[in-house]
Amino acid sequence: MSGFVVCFVAMFTGQVFDSATEKKAIQKVLDDQAAAWNKGDLRGFMAGYWESPDLSFYSGNNKTKGWQATLERYQKTYQGEGKEMGKLSFSEMSIDLLNGEHALVKGRFTLELQKKGPTGIFTLILKKVPAGWRIIHDHTST
Repeated sequence: MSGFVVCFVAMFTGQVFDSATEKKAIQKVLDDQAAAWNKGDLRGFMAGYWESPDLSFYSGNNKTKGWQATLERYQKTYQGEGKEMGKLSFSEMSIDLLNGEHALVKGRFTLELQKKGPTGIFTLILKKVPAGWRIIHDHTST
């Protein structure tokens, strides 16, 4: 079946689509995000997001629109006075390629903090842009 998908995508896009390679590239984006977070590098973490005013981030009852607004939300929540970033990890992940340019990632995040460490689930939509795979929509629940 996967050979059919490769041929089908290649026929309509002119590109050969290797799902294993694409999934590894998506996994690397998330691994790089966790590594940057764990070094306290919020801008490095944000490199996994699409740097666009159309980026959407939903968490709890709040909607954030745009890369800059999402960065500012993270800064306020995790780098404000008396705040800590802690250690971030992802687990229970699944990566589903929707086509050659979009993917759906589901998983769980855990944030180890000195006091209380939140955990929750997330759903990400990624798009392959010239810079590589980037998160265009993040819906995170704790």
